[in-house]
Amino acid sequence: MINIILPVDFGEKTDRLVEAAVQFAKQVNGKLNLIHVAPTDIGFAIGDMGYQYFPEVEENEIRQELILLNKINQNILAQDIDCEHLLKQGNAVDVILDYAQTKNADFIVMGSHGRSGIYDVFVGSLTKGLTKKSTIPVLVIPIHD
Repeated sequence: MINIILPVDFGEKTDRLVEAAVQFAKQVNGKLNLIHVAPTDIGFAIGDMGYQYFPEVEENEIRQELILLNKINQNILAQDIDCEHLLKQGNAVDVILDYAQTKNADFIVMGSHGRSGIYDVFVGSLTKGLTKKSTIPVLVIPIHD
């Protein structure tokens, strides 16, 4: 069976990416391994008192993201595609590549929003970072309008 890593960010185009990944998995008899990488600074805020950490904010956010990840997982399983999922905090590129290695992945499936240029300079591109560092094929699916 072909192991496919599918990072998701719960953005407005996630449904399109998931559907494309499901179709790919059906074509290659693949298993989807969902991963969501949460930032490590979720519970931090800056105010008059400087940096403050609110663990309850982080816990609530992680709990909500896990609920969303479970829903996507159930949707994929309902389409007769083997699927499992993981939510982890850290640097997205490193976490995804580590997960791909752990799962002995054959592909990483990513979405392309069609942004380029100055956007990448200031925000960076997860897809770009993965394609530069990955030793396994990264399938980039256009999900922009």
